[in-house]
Formats: sequence, C-alpha cells, structure tokens
Amino acid sequence: MIESVDLYRQAFDDYLGRILHTPQPAGLYAPIDYIMGLGGKRMRPVLVLLSGELFGAPLEKSLPAAAAVEIFHNFSLVHDDIMDAAPLRRGQQTVHRKWDANTAILSGDAMLIKAYQQLDGYEPDLFKPLTRLFSRTALEVCEGQQYDMDFESRDDVTIAEYLRMIEFKTAVLLGCALQMGALIGGAKKAEQEALYAFGIQLGLAFQLQDDYLDVFGDPETFGKQVGGDIIENKKTYLYLRALELAGPGDAQELRDLYSVRPIDPQPKVNRVRKLFEECGADTRTREQIESYTAQAFDHLEVLSGKGKAQEVLRAFGEWLLRRDF
Repeated sequence: MIESVDLYRQAFDDYLGRILHTPQPAGLYAPIDYIMGLGGKRMRPVLVLLSGELFGAPLEKSLPAAAAVEIFHNFSLVHDDIMDAAPLRRGQQTVHRKWDANTAILSGDAMLIKAYQQLDGYEPDLFKPLTRLFSRTALEVCEGQQYDMDFESRDDVTIAEYLRMIEFKTAVLLGCALQMGALIGGAKKAEQEALYAFGIQLGLAFQLQDDYLDVFGDPETFGKQVGGDIIENKKTYLYLRALELAGPGDAQELRDLYSVRPIDPQPKVNRVRKLFEECGADTRTREQIESYTAQAFDHLEVLSGKGKAQEVLRAFGEWLLRRDF
C-alpha cells in the first residue's frame, strides 16, 4: 500500500496529466488546464485514493473517482473566485483575472461535465451509488456557497449557521471523497458512514484553519490574499466568535469595520486582526480546530480491525492540523 501522501499526490497528478489535454477551442480548455495545473494540496483526491486502497481497491480503480472530486472542486473554485472578485488562487492569477469572467464561467461549466464523465467507466452497481453520493454532495456545495453569499449582507449570522454553511461548502466534499473510496473498496456500510463522518469533522477543522490562515497566515505560503475574508466582510468563525468575546465598544467597532469597503483595505485588515487577538478569538478558533480534529479521530474507532487504516487517516488529520498553507 502506498503510505505517503506525496506518493498518492504524484500518482494522481500523473493520471491527471494523462486525461487532461487542450483540444479546440483553446479558449474553453486552456483555462481548465491552467487551474488544474496550479496544483494545490490535492487533499480530496488523496482521500479517495487512500480510502480505496485501505479497503483493498487497486489504485487504478479509484483514480477516476479521485479525478471527479478534484475537477469538481476546482470548478467550484473558478466560479467562487468570480463571485468573490478574488485576484489570486494558489499564488497565481485567478481564471477570471487571467482571461475574463465569461471565459471562467464557461470553462467552469465544462469542468463540471468533465467531472461527471470520470464516473462513466464504473460498472453499473458501483456507478449508481457513486453518482448518487456525488450529485448530493455537489448540490450541497452549491447551497453552501449561496449561504456564504447571503451572509455577506446579514448582520445576524450565528455561529451555528456559519458552521452549517462551511459543512456544506467544504466538509461534505471531504466526506464524499472518503466514502467514494470506501465504496470502490467494498467497505461495509458502517465503515463507509464512519469515514464520511470523519471527513465532515476533518472538513470543519480544515475550513476553520483556512479562516485562521486567511487572517494570520504567511502570504508567502498561504497562496491567497491574506486578509481577503476581512476585505470581503465575510462573517467567519473568527469574526462571530470575536463579537461574542469582545466588549461592547470593540464589538461595535468590528461591526462598523465590516460595513465598509475602503479603497485601501490594509488599515482595516490590520485593525480587525488586532481586535481578534485582543479579545482572544484567535485562541478560541485554534481550540475549536483541535476539537473538531479530535472528534474526527473518534469516528475511526469503527475501523478497530484495521489498525493501519486508523494510523494513516490519523496521520493525515494531524498533517492538516499543522499546515500553514
């Protein structure tokens, strides 16, 4: 069994290189090659491959499902970047900046179709549950993005609502990746459900880590614009927790800062970061990340007869917790 995340990632990238090409019209396919070629953590396809192999599936059998998940994920990023007016993705220009919004929309649509095409080769008994899980997840990701956009214009977002949003927008795709691999490997229903739940908790931790790095990360390693969530007035866990912890004056200042979009956003970003630190929202967010990671590990107890599987998945979760990008 391949035990190194780097080796899984390399196997996936090799497969991606075989299936991606730039036919005509180049204006449609070149942006797809571009966004897929920017790399990224490849966390979702790695989870498909890892889960499949842990349950005995040959790596080659899981690769198409891994590609479906990763192509869909990148499709959602292309469209999300348009909605967020984001200038950078993985340290490079976003597709709509490098080309234009119309090109990004159409190339994104083609990516969604290509994602589903990757599932076409599975036998009917496997194709049906894979496609059902994938379609449910894809719709939930869209629902999560809508909640995210709705929250930008609301002043009454609760922490529970925010957590529900990131569960749909981020965590369900991790759960889907793990369950797809388990399905391909012939795992029992209880094992599939445990891996899905593991993915949900890991996804929540991952997104809170992403929120944290958006404010406190190193621009050299983060790959996106640090402070982007603050600039876009996104009600992240950090912001919502700060409103709970801050005194009345600081809480009102935060609300005021999140009601404006100055031409030069840096002073706003710096002040919000300071307020997060002064009230302890940064520390509470780190504690919540660790809590979700611990809850994720609890779900691995269902795999009591598969010590190696538990060990590899736990190591992957710990790696995510330590990441700085």
